[in-house]
Amino acid sequence: MEFTEAYQQTGPCCFSPNARYIAIAVDYRLVIRHCLSFKVVQLFSCLDKISYIEWAQDSEYILCGLHKRPMVQAWSLTQPEWTCKIDEGPAGIAYARWSPDSRHILTLSGFQVRLTAWSLVNTACVHVQWPKHATRGLSFTRDGKYAAICTRHDCKDYVNLLSCHNWEIMGSFYVDTLDLADIVWSPDDSAIVIWDTPLEYKVLVYSPDGRCLLKYQAYESGLGVKSVSWSPCGQYLAVGSYDQMLRVLNQLTWKTFAEFMHLSNVRPPCYATVFKEVDEPFQIDMSELCLTDDFSQPNPNTAEGCFRVRYEVIEVPIALPFQKPPADKPNPKQGIGLLSWSSDSQYIFTRNDSMPTALWIWDIHLLELAAILLQKDPIRAAAWDPTCTRLVLCTGSSHLYMWAPSGAYCMSVPLSQFSVMDLKWNSDGSCLLLKGKESFCCAAVPVLPEESSECSSDE
Repeated sequence: MEFTEAYQQTGPCCFSPNARYIAIAVDYRLVIRHCLSFKVVQLFSCLDKISYIEWAQDSEYILCGLHKRPMVQAWSLTQPEWTCKIDEGPAGIAYARWSPDSRHILTLSGFQVRLTAWSLVNTACVHVQWPKHATRGLSFTRDGKYAAICTRHDCKDYVNLLSCHNWEIMGSFYVDTLDLADIVWSPDDSAIVIWDTPLEYKVLVYSPDGRCLLKYQAYESGLGVKSVSWSPCGQYLAVGSYDQMLRVLNQLTWKTFAEFMHLSNVRPPCYATVFKEVDEPFQIDMSELCLTDDFSQPNPNTAEGCFRVRYEVIEVPIALPFQKPPADKPNPKQGIGLLSWSSDSQYIFTRNDSMPTALWIWDIHLLELAAILLQKDPIRAAAWDPTCTRLVLCTGSSHLYMWAPSGAYCMSVPLSQFSVMDLKWNSDGSCLLLKGKESFCCAAVPVLPEESSECSSDE
């Protein structure tokens, strides 16, 4: 793996959809770099510190949200002289995002009073009253032609279907929820999945014309749904709950065909491979080293007496570190708070928030646990390679951790005092963005070999 030098950042960083550029927020400046050369392509100055950024789907435009103003500024990569500023007045802007056609900006005003679609072509705007959420409750079909937005009025939740061509409301229907949490289209655009507040376990599936196809409730009298994710193939719907279980529904029958438990004690019969992060002394034979100026100061990663990180394969039974959430505090750290599918829909990883140092990897084809990655520190972020079955995760340390069906390994980031707090893949899988506290770097990721050893360390 080859790493770039560290570059300054004070806010969000993200790749462009076409995988050619990377946008970085540095206070009030928006820096656009090329992904291969890392040369600065464009530099834009905003009116205040940048809170969030988002690329348009065609990678030609990019918007910056300024929470302190609050307002939105947009820029063109190919026409640097073009600029756009959106200000909602006293109501302010709680959030903004691009429409799939890359020619409309959708803004949510403060207190969720209205959603506005601003056209970059003819400066027209269309309003939708009473959106339910600022950053959630809006989903587009895969072809980008239609949008489903959650609204609430008269103490009831509704779903409005909009045409992304003229932003007219094509239909609206009431949904049977206590306090709707979020909404998402199925990958084939045939159904709309809705889930309720964590106070009530309820997953609802509606057709675009408002017919209820499924009302799923796994249990009663307890905290309910915490995370939901469609498989890329569109056949499976994964539902993570506060009862520390992952349930997978089949889109053809809308029946539960798999239930995976996250137990703190893993016992036989369990054929999963457990990789545990351990430290080991790293010794150097000093007689083989030449005393040159290059070795005047020892490298902290390789000096005698230091440690290096590696994975050790351990046998079950094993007791995983478990944190019991306090009963007198809100938002308990329990349940499946993190889940994601591999690009081929065969694997799904989960993190039970009451066991934050363990990442579970499940094989959907075999309906069994494939591996557990047991880290020293809580897992901060994990992401699948978009092009192959490879998983990368970080824990806020100076190491990266990778897993593939052939094994797992650790590697050090060769930058001084750099802690990996977050990570993102480029859409073509060639580059990995590693975000630190006040800087970031990128790593060129080699092609995954078909056959490799079980596990290695510090590669």
